[in-house]
Amino acid sequence: MYINARSKYWTIMRKIGLPNISYVSIMKLKDEDGNIWYYFRMFVDYKSGVVEYQTAEEKNQEKEIEENKEIKEEKKQDIIRARVGQGKYRQKLLEECPYCPFTLVTDERLLIASHIKPWSKANTKEKTDPKNGIMLTPTYDRLFDRGFISFDDNKRLMVSPWISPLNQRRLGIFNGKVIDKLPLDNKRKKYLKYHRENIFKGS
Repeated sequence: MYINARSKYWTIMRKIGLPNISYVSIMKLKDEDGNIWYYFRMFVDYKSGVVEYQTAEEKNQEKEIEENKEIKEEKKQDIIRARVGQGKYRQKLLEECPYCPFTLVTDERLLIASHIKPWSKANTKEKTDPKNGIMLTPTYDRLFDRGFISFDDNKRLMVSPWISPLNQRRLGIFNGKVIDKLPLDNKRKKYLKYHRENIFKGS
């Protein structure tokens, strides 16, 4: 879709968005008087579904880890593999969470080791901490990773308004839905607090 507007706000969005992998979501709103409003929100997203994209921040962190002489070589590889949900991080997480809490799928080939606090934002210990993860099937991994869903401390689902009501129904997700099988303890609650405050796409 191509939009041409003289608005200074649209010009700013173009300057920020075009050099990056980004997209614009448009929300249609109706007020009490029946007036229609359109709410534009831009998301800059470096994790494209088309190509594997590693951010500059992730590249710099990997370089720092590889050059750190205080970290043993085996540990370095564990930390780096954890970025894509592999290695010992995945193995330990599977021991705690051998299924997706949404679908109850247990086939390891269909499960993704999702970080709660993103690898790039986590410290060295958090990067490989299995408490900083949940096993999810691909659709729910994408929703969680992109911040379209999160969880409160009582296993209740939080759904971003940027997922349309139609798609929420199709996915079987809605605010307040209890995900009974979600593995939750005090450590994961701390990571989820970060996710809600920094990753979740609220209003």
